[in-house]
Amino acid sequence: MLQISEEEFKAGQTLLFDKPLEWTSFQVVNKVRWLIRKEFKIKKIKVGHAGTLDPLATGLLILCTGKATKQIVTLQAQEKEYTGSFTLGATTPSYDLETEVDKTFPTDHLSEEKIKKATYNFIGDIEQFPPVFSAIKKDGKRLYEYARSGENVEISSRKVHISEFKITKISLPEVHFRVVCSKGTYIRSLAYDFGKKLDSGAYLSSLRRTRIGDYKVEDALTIDSFANEYLSGEE
Repeated sequence: MLQISEEEFKAGQTLLFDKPLEWTSFQVVNKVRWLIRKEFKIKKIKVGHAGTLDPLATGLLILCTGKATKQIVTLQAQEKEYTGSFTLGATTPSYDLETEVDKTFPTDHLSEEKIKKATYNFIGDIEQFPPVFSAIKKDGKRLYEYARSGENVEISSRKVHISEFKITKISLPEVHFRVVCSKGTYIRSLAYDFGKKLDSGAYLSSLRRTRIGDYKVEDALTIDSFANEYLSGEE
């Protein structure tokens, strides 16, 4: 792969990354910015991402550099595809593995048919409450700041669109899924609501973003491959 020049980074590049587990989206941005600054010995370069992924999620993260950062809003609005797994029979305050299980529920009544049929309730336009452990701001503070300090805060629902929701494998208490959805959809909230629809509980136990618009994770770089191929020119 050809090395990208300083001028090309400043003119604008759209870069696809496969975000590592436990990295924040901002850590990827900061690392890439640092690598570019170090390579060209420059003080400043604009780098931003087009849609946050939680630390416990992996998969496609689009980064834009230089003048391409103007495209971020457009990229964020694109349809997204995710795969992952829900664990049934329990809930956590964060709706994922960031926090410990707080409640358990029966799963004996759940059949494969009932689990698959429950997905029909979430196709189309739906109202969804974001998790309290999220980066959405309310009164100048992020919701997770309220949650971690034990403060109660009123959260408004939002309308999102889910065009596809399929259960791809059932191995109770885990069920694997594929979802295609609009901007602003929280898969953690989908997990929680899915558990309620089954008269049980559920939390998100793994998540991978596989597509944003026409961009696919198969075409994404790792941090190491970016450093080796795009900056140093090494194969």
